[in-house]
Amino acid sequence: MITGLFQSGHAADIILAVLAAEAIWLKLRAWRWTEIIGLLGPAVLIVLGLRAALIGAPWYWIAIPLALSLPLHLLDLRTRFAQRS
Repeated sequence: MITGLFQSGHAADIILAVLAAEAIWLKLRAWRWTEIIGLLGPAVLIVLGLRAALIGAPWYWIAIPLALSLPLHLLDLRTRFAQRS
């Protein structure tokens, strides 16, 4: 059962559902969408890369979301540090 959960990529789907629920919860707590995307976006991209790896997708479907997660994370950090100053 657990093996199938990972081989099918559904383990990553569960994580993505939890991240979606977290995004909704943050929005209900008056967070702006830009803040939510900055916070959760890199995690979503990493999990999408994980899902691609789990299902045996071509390398570029793994590499692209992983590569995109870093600039999004750095942009979020820059925004947060600018707000603190």
